[in-house]
Amino acid sequence: MSTNNPLHAKPPYGMIAILFIGAFVSLLNETLLNVALPSIMTEFEVKPTAVQWLSTGYMLVNGILIPASAFFIQRFSDKKLFITAMFLFTVGTFTASIAPEFSVLLAARMIQASGSAIMMPLLMNVMLAAFPVEKRGTAMGMFGIVMITAPAIGPTLSGWLVEHYSWRMLFNIVLPIALLTLILAIFKLKDVTPQRAIKLDVLSLILSSIGFGGLLYGFSTAGDNGWDDPFVYGTIIVGAVALITFIMRQLSMDEPLLEFRIFKYPMFALSSAISIVIAIAMFSAMILMPIYVQTIRGISPMDSGLLMLPGAIVMGIMSPITGRLFDKYGARTLAVIGLTITVITSYFFSRIGMETAYSTLVILYTFRMFGMSMVMMPVMTNGLNQLPAINNPHGTAMNNTLQQVSGAIGSALLITVMNNRTKTRTEELLADTAGTMNSSPPATGTEIEIPQEIVNQAMLNGINFSFLISTLIAVIALILALFIKRVKPDYGKENDSDNSDAAHATTTEN
Repeated sequence: MSTNNPLHAKPPYGMIAILFIGAFVSLLNETLLNVALPSIMTEFEVKPTAVQWLSTGYMLVNGILIPASAFFIQRFSDKKLFITAMFLFTVGTFTASIAPEFSVLLAARMIQASGSAIMMPLLMNVMLAAFPVEKRGTAMGMFGIVMITAPAIGPTLSGWLVEHYSWRMLFNIVLPIALLTLILAIFKLKDVTPQRAIKLDVLSLILSSIGFGGLLYGFSTAGDNGWDDPFVYGTIIVGAVALITFIMRQLSMDEPLLEFRIFKYPMFALSSAISIVIAIAMFSAMILMPIYVQTIRGISPMDSGLLMLPGAIVMGIMSPITGRLFDKYGARTLAVIGLTITVITSYFFSRIGMETAYSTLVILYTFRMFGMSMVMMPVMTNGLNQLPAINNPHGTAMNNTLQQVSGAIGSALLITVMNNRTKTRTEELLADTAGTMNSSPPATGTEIEIPQEIVNQAMLNGINFSFLISTLIAVIALILALFIKRVKPDYGKENDSDNSDAAHATTTEN
């Protein structure tokens, strides 16, 4: 049983706390800058397409390095790896805070991302090694506080800071925390996970970078540039071809960069599928709500951020509670309840109008986040529990990679749905207006000034329709959740490098 691991008797809580802080500031930094982009655009006199790279580029570097994190975690010690990652993040943060021009700021964000990409997989891997299966739910629930609340409070915090201070303050508040974490890591961090003398396959790394990087860039820019942009579909095609080649190469290798054979474990494969669907659905509120609140309703960015804050707080409170419930009842019960709440609240969001009360929006969003908090970590932990310990680095790397890619796909999908529906509804409203006024619609190609009321009504219709699509996506996840079973790995096979037979996993009904 799991008690044969000496770490399980006394988990390294001090080390985990240091890793928590590092992961928290790196994840917080991922969404912290979004609200400040207009201010940065004004100061450096750059176009929206250029300033967007501060977010897109950060995500791209994460998408490129996270698949390689399994190699780094197996090859290098926990202490050296975390110190290197934290050092890069700290250097990037300091450089960004004093950046004299936009190119320096962009380079600083890339350096930040190169450190951030390693922190989350490393933390998850340490926690899987440090806790027995029967206690992982509680541990991963605490991890959920970092994973869920840090990105959620980013827009609220940045909205307040940008409203009262310069955008540089966003980096200035992160810098001392990052520096303190680095110092603590140097003196307090120990090695927990075992290392293996494996070699880096350079071709796999190149194919992975092109594959995941191409898909992330293509999907993340499709919402703005349109699917007919040659650069959008070109990068998606190149990324897809490279990714297929990468997967085929990994399946033929004894020591792959990223182990795809872990999908032979049924509960890990199912948890990955549910996580992808949930990530796509979750982006609906994160992307569409600010557009609705600020553009259509004219509510300030600060109040827009505050609208989402109760939901972030609820998720933070619920994460450890959900973890304990997972240890007791398993993932299926929590996932079904949570996804049912998500489906219902998503449907209500598809019915919001011009006069929907601010308090109603806060309550709906908070309940939606409450539902989400019962799904993500339990489902992910249940899937990881079925993997032998030797595959934990690959499982955590795969989960983080899939979240990045599905997040980009979800963003592009929902923005495209909203834009297309808005365009169609605008044409319908203009035709109705022309008919009411007994006049002919303007000739094709004629430039007309569309009344703001029609623009807002059409955009609201587009947002409603996108939330309806999100509701249907959440229903798919709910159906998949019905097939979840509680699992534990066969510890007799835990250290066996041949994981081709998923039958070694012991599966019991939830």
